[in-house]
Amino acid sequence: MSGHIEERLANMGIELPEAPAPAANYVPYVQSGYQIFVSGQISIDADGQLIKGKLGDGMSVEAGAEAAKRCGVALLAQVKAACGGDLDQLKRVVKLTGFVNSTADFTDQPKVINGCSDFLVDVLGDAGHHSRSAVSAAALPLGVAVEIEGIFELV
Repeated sequence: MSGHIEERLANMGIELPEAPAPAANYVPYVQSGYQIFVSGQISIDADGQLIKGKLGDGMSVEAGAEAAKRCGVALLAQVKAACGGDLDQLKRVVKLTGFVNSTADFTDQPKVINGCSDFLVDVLGDAGHHSRSAVSAAALPLGVAVEIEGIFELV
């Protein structure tokens, strides 16, 4: 099923992948009432390759922001799966929590997570505005640069 949101993604040159399967003993999302709680999505490029790196140690803020954007793509893929394929059931993004694989002295976590935030606002307009946390992590699973979890509201 294709609707307004997927048309917007297509106009941006973005095709949602199949929702990634969980890598351990958890579910990719949980629905409670009209809210979808999406488990952390790691940075994976359009070819399915992990985006690895540590901010403050050889990885630029711009590369980190692109990794965060790819987390946003994965988040929307999970929301689409939760909605039975009808992404237009998405009413708004409520909250994101972003984790940045970074050195102890790196302080631009918000600029990195902006890659996801900006992407969601570009796709969803006002419905993409959300509350957010952007925190540092000494390491992330599989050495990825970014992991982001989200809470979304359905219509």
